[in-house]
Amino acid sequence: MYAKLKVTISKALLKSITGEREKVLLELVNYIKKKRASGEKPLLNFICTHNSRRSQISQIWAQTAAAYYGIDVACFSGGVEVTAFNERAVASINRSGFKIEKEGETNPKYNVFYAQNSNPIIAFSKVFDDPTNPSNPFAAVMTCAHADENCPFIPSAEKRIPVRYEDPKFFDDSPEEAEKYDERSLQIASEMLYVFKNVSAL
Repeated sequence: MYAKLKVTISKALLKSITGEREKVLLELVNYIKKKRASGEKPLLNFICTHNSRRSQISQIWAQTAAAYYGIDVACFSGGVEVTAFNERAVASINRSGFKIEKEGETNPKYNVFYAQNSNPIIAFSKVFDDPTNPSNPFAAVMTCAHADENCPFIPSAEKRIPVRYEDPKFFDDSPEEAEKYDERSLQIASEMLYVFKNVSAL
């Protein structure tokens, strides 16, 4: 993995996770373990209303954490509405040490790399049932309260797991903007690393 990203991962691994959050994350750990035990590749679709911040960051960190611990999973993200991967969230991911290539202007696609020879994580805003997302049974990981409460049924989701995060958008255009986006990204990183560390302890 890229050197700067390794530094961010080291910071994330040092973050403490409360007992309350451990209970939230345990459901995701158990889902991934169950799929692997049955010989199936776990498919995780991180869902938030606009698929612009938390769900995108979660997809990227989950795929990276899985690679870090050598776990074979496929991570996706989607929303209820199509907007764009917010440029503030993209900037935060870049500051974490990921390499990013941008394609297009309106709802651009971002190729996100965690290592020199890694396959890119493709990040762009889409609805949760976009053709690029899984149609085979997957876990719908709900990263925001609005989507969780207003999306009662998600086709093909065999498991619905709420892992909600506070939205950094409330700090947009404030002096704390970059700090708060990085804070949320690091929290998500620490929790996804926690999940896959526990998955690897079979």
